[in-house]
Amino acid sequence: METIRKQATKLREQVAKQQQAVRKQFGAGGYGGSDTVITDEAELHQHQKLEKLYISTRSGKHFQRDIVRGVEGYIVTGSKQVEIGTRFSEDSRKYGAENTCTSGNTLSKAALNYAHARAQMEKERGNLLKALGTQVAEPLRAMVMGAPLEDARHLAQRYDRMRQEAEAQAIEVAKRQAKVREMPGNSELAMKLESVETKLQDLKSNMAILGKEAAAAMAAVEAQQQRLTLQRLIAMVEAERAYHQRVLQVLDQLEGEMASERQRIEAPPTPSVENNMPPPPSYEEINGVYASQAQNGRTDSMGYFLGEVMHSYHGQSDVELTLSIGDYVVVRKVTNNGWAEGECKGKAGWFPYGYIERRDRVLASKIAEVF
Repeated sequence: METIRKQATKLREQVAKQQQAVRKQFGAGGYGGSDTVITDEAELHQHQKLEKLYISTRSGKHFQRDIVRGVEGYIVTGSKQVEIGTRFSEDSRKYGAENTCTSGNTLSKAALNYAHARAQMEKERGNLLKALGTQVAEPLRAMVMGAPLEDARHLAQRYDRMRQEAEAQAIEVAKRQAKVREMPGNSELAMKLESVETKLQDLKSNMAILGKEAAAAMAAVEAQQQRLTLQRLIAMVEAERAYHQRVLQVLDQLEGEMASERQRIEAPPTPSVENNMPPPPSYEEINGVYASQAQNGRTDSMGYFLGEVMHSYHGQSDVELTLSIGDYVVVRKVTNNGWAEGECKGKAGWFPYGYIERRDRVLASKIAEVF
């Protein structure tokens, strides 16, 4: 019978050692041991909470590190693009300044405008890269490498080691209890059991204190990770948005300048009022209403019609109309010497007939603008 008891005790010890070895194998390299330690529900909850916090802060750290790497790569690539764009801007400025074309300076002006716009855009890109470095990469890198995270993780790892030690001590207590049951009345075995039980209680007590401290530290780090990472992501989006808005403004201005120059080149020559062209007829006030006189009593009887202003004209006297491109005029009279009389935007007067083109079909909204 004694032999059977000894074999059973030996078998239990082997099983306990194997379980401990398995726990160490799967718990190594990070945080997280076994939940088989003899303990209460509060300690088990604390242990599970720490496991979740450890996983969360590890994932947060990896995400922060990924952001830093991404931003640093973007800065390296962007710096090369700034260098290329600046060189391109200088080449365009050089061509525009030399102006070797013999038939005009249109392309030279466009090259200078483009050089100026490109220089502005590269400056904005440089400012963006600087902002991404100082406002995003540096704060996140500091937290990844910072002491609070490492200190909290060390506390969690100390708690895990102490928990494994308590598990081993609980196994030792179980062994001593088995021996005491096998040989009741043995005072030496009873004293050894009391000693290991006291040590186990001390370990549990210290483990509970350390677990609370580690959980508080890890929770604080997790909250800081979440807050800082979100803030840096928002800062990155705002910096890129501001950059693209400013670049769009530069491009809009450049496009306007180039489109205006192209219209100037492609537009037909503006008709000029010849020096020998007689002045427009005068107006006489009849019963408080101004009426136009025919030049030498002769006018072309064409009837009323609408005309669209194709060239701007600035009236030279009180009886002349000032017209802008796109205006519509009710033409009431056309003389045989190049003048026409009509009404535009509530004003009547004379203007060169060659500055308008007749329109037979006009939107109602445009007709309303005439009067």
